[in-house]
Order: sequence, then C-alpha cells, then structure tokens
Amino acid sequence: MTKEDHFRFIGRHKLGVLATISPSGEPQAAVVGIAVTADLELVFDTVKTSRKYQNLTANPAIAFVIGGDEEITVQYEGEAEELQAATHQEYFDTYFEKWPECRDHLKWPGIVHFKVRPKWIRYSDFNRESFQITETNF
Repeated sequence: MTKEDHFRFIGRHKLGVLATISPSGEPQAAVVGIAVTADLELVFDTVKTSRKYQNLTANPAIAFVIGGDEEITVQYEGEAEELQAATHQEYFDTYFEKWPECRDHLKWPGIVHFKVRPKWIRYSDFNRESFQITETNF
C-alpha cells in the first residue's frame, strides 16, 4: 500500500473508532468524525468535558480503527496534538471540508480539535479474492 492508497482508503470514511488510555490505565473507545490530510494525519473534534479529552491531555497515544465495510480496515496508531486555529488553520480547513456542518460546533463550549500523526498503519483486506495485509511504520 502506498501513502496515496492509505489516503484514498481513509478519505472514503467519515467515522473511526478512537481508543485512548485513561489516567488510571484503562482503555476507552469512542466513535469520532475524522478527516485525513495528504500526510495521513487525522483530524477530529471533541469537547473538554469528554473522557477522550481528559485521556489525551494525560497521554497523547491513540489507536484508531477505520473501515470494516467488506472486511477491510485500517488500524492506525499515533500521537495526538491539540490544535490552535491561529497556528493550525490548514487542519481546520481539512476537517471542515469533510464535515462542513461541524462549523457550528465552534459555538459549543469547550470544543477542541486534535490532529494525529501516524506512527504505524496496518491495512487489512480479508476478502478471499483480494486478501492483503500490509504494515507501514512512520
């Protein structure tokens, strides 16, 4: 799988399952809306009152699962960073291009956005005709 292949696959999906680690070490997961940059960075939003926000501020390590349709998934591990609009506008642009309706979320109290840099991606296609598993380290 090339970088462009990963970009196309992830870009076809609007949702991913985000896994974080609580401050006490417990795993926690949530479905979030995602957008992807050409560098395979993921962008999503949340609110400061969410468990995922508390987890990410304590430990930025994350894992995602994207896809699942037709037994094809991307497992994605990386590190999250909270974004500031003044210095990261291109990420907001990427997110709102995918999720234009989420511009209204900017009015929500405590809304924040994160980008995630990939460290490892595993593409798995378990269809009999096209079976393929590839791993990429960054």
